[in-house]
Amino acid sequence: MGGADIAVGGFTPLSSCDWPGELVATVFCQGCPLACRYCHNTGLIPPGPGAGPDWRQVLSLLEKRRGLLDGVVFSGGEPTLQRALPQAVAAVRALGFRVGLHTAGPYPERLARLVPAIDWIGFDVKAPFADYERITGVPGSGMRARESLVEIIDSGVAFETRTTVHPLLLSDEDLARLDADLAALGLGPSRRQPFRPTGCRDAELLLAG
Repeated sequence: MGGADIAVGGFTPLSSCDWPGELVATVFCQGCPLACRYCHNTGLIPPGPGAGPDWRQVLSLLEKRRGLLDGVVFSGGEPTLQRALPQAVAAVRALGFRVGLHTAGPYPERLARLVPAIDWIGFDVKAPFADYERITGVPGSGMRARESLVEIIDSGVAFETRTTVHPLLLSDEDLARLDADLAALGLGPSRRQPFRPTGCRDAELLLAG
């Protein structure tokens, strides 16, 4: 059932905030290649099987919610880390659901292959693209994110960009540079999200937040 397994770190059977205007179930995938200092889902960063329900259990739960939900969102962690994500998306679509995706774009080639099966994307823009490593701890992550965002724009899929803001990490000048990066791609400013202390393990950010 479902073709292949993904590692599930958590499952929310009903959400009204993970896809604007839609009632969805949200699958939180285990594992993320980034280590963003402000992350509020730090338990989802390490790769592994995940503490959530088995993927087949998730599919069974979704089958019972057909007709009650608008769609299913794959979040994380970073969903595109899951090599079986295309099969998981196909299984969800086969149940009649539309599919949303939350991603930071660390794997542009995987995302490009996946986009035709996605109805909406929430894309996390971390910082000005040249300054990503200060947030993510991963060299080159900004250029990969930019490449992924270009893939999304070119695909025509519905999407929004959003940025988590902590004053120690992103100044007004940083945000202006970020918006300039997006403007160069023909986009308006990202939607700002306030830092959420719950789940964050960075003591400096917690003290200043």
